[in-house]
Amino acid sequence: MTKRLIVQTREFDPVDDLLAYADPDRPLAWLRRGDGIVAVGSSDPATAPASIRVSAGQGVLRSAIMADAWREIVANAEVDDPVGLPGTGLVGFGALTFDEGSEADSILIVPSIILGKRAGRGWITRIAIAGDELPQDQPGATIDPCAYGPHWAGTVGPGAQSPNGYQASVRTALDRIGSGAVSKIVLARDLAGTIPSGSDLRRLVRALSTGYPDTWTFAVDGLVGASPETLVTVQDGTVTARVLAGTIGRGADADQDAAASAHLASSTKDIDEHEYAVQSLLDSLRPHVRAMASSEQPFLLKLPNLFHLATDVEAELSDGGSALDLVGALHPTAAVAGTPTKVAVAAIREIEPFDRGRYAGPVGWIDGDGNGEWAIALRCAQFTPSADAIAVTAYAGAGIVAASDPETELLETRVKFRPLVDALA
Repeated sequence: MTKRLIVQTREFDPVDDLLAYADPDRPLAWLRRGDGIVAVGSSDPATAPASIRVSAGQGVLRSAIMADAWREIVANAEVDDPVGLPGTGLVGFGALTFDEGSEADSILIVPSIILGKRAGRGWITRIAIAGDELPQDQPGATIDPCAYGPHWAGTVGPGAQSPNGYQASVRTALDRIGSGAVSKIVLARDLAGTIPSGSDLRRLVRALSTGYPDTWTFAVDGLVGASPETLVTVQDGTVTARVLAGTIGRGADADQDAAASAHLASSTKDIDEHEYAVQSLLDSLRPHVRAMASSEQPFLLKLPNLFHLATDVEAELSDGGSALDLVGALHPTAAVAGTPTKVAVAAIREIEPFDRGRYAGPVGWIDGDGNGEWAIALRCAQFTPSADAIAVTAYAGAGIVAASDPETELLETRVKFRPLVDALA
């Protein structure tokens, strides 16, 4: 039986550094352009007011199990939220696996205290199991920032997939594409290493958030990253999404930048790859929305280290579903799997020598009204504590189409690794 939750949100003076209030060992955070939400103090799922953990072998989509469980939590919650901004009231932070068969768990965590900031306004939300007392005095009287731990550095190197192995995998994918069985396969490779035991992971989150402010910077159950790709957002019936596919590294100066962007904008290979991803999203979204609109041509999205071809999509929700329902309908997209999706995912299982876990899966948050913001977990790493260190596995991928070149695709993954590798150093 689902426990009844009591939820109270109150206006709170905006906090400049939300991360200073997060758990140093396992931060729970969602940030963009200085705004966002973080869990204050411990975010251990075992002691949280509510959490949903879904493993492999359930026979139903993990997102569907999670969406149904979330509806039950919402139905049993008493919410007092006069603030009414995105991220206030009852909120769960989630990270789902890329593949339904992954050995990793998908998870949704409802923390005890959430501190948020948006558009110059701040708030604090307290969530407790019915019977536990919520404070009736000043809303922030019992919370304090936690000093950042010392600087640390990690070491990473080739993981289960070596650079040479990755190029061989690309050639295998090209053979599959040449046979006509599939049009696009997105292949990833991994880097593995360690960081010192006791490292303050908030430093990594802050470095990514500061260095890449236009991305979704996230930390959920040891998964930390900065994704430029919105899977889906839902707010008061409006649905938005952003497709990224087609990539090139930035130049060393303005002239090289201009040449790189011009090359990407005219690249038939990248335009084809992007179109596969856009059509995949539109086809998956169409049954759930009306008045859908997207640009006819992709635009260039400029990030500190690369350019992407990007397309924004907007629509009106028509079936009463929640953000988690749409996550289930849209994931995996062609941008992280391929086309046709089912054939591409089967090929990924055969070709990649590792379990992606939550890499390239949905990551984000949902509230009691079904609103939420979800990105695709890219430019990320999974951190797992062990006896004497913290293991880290980072991932990056590239879309393989008929015109792909193995060496060029390897170089693309190196560019995509750079945000994490630089921050770890």
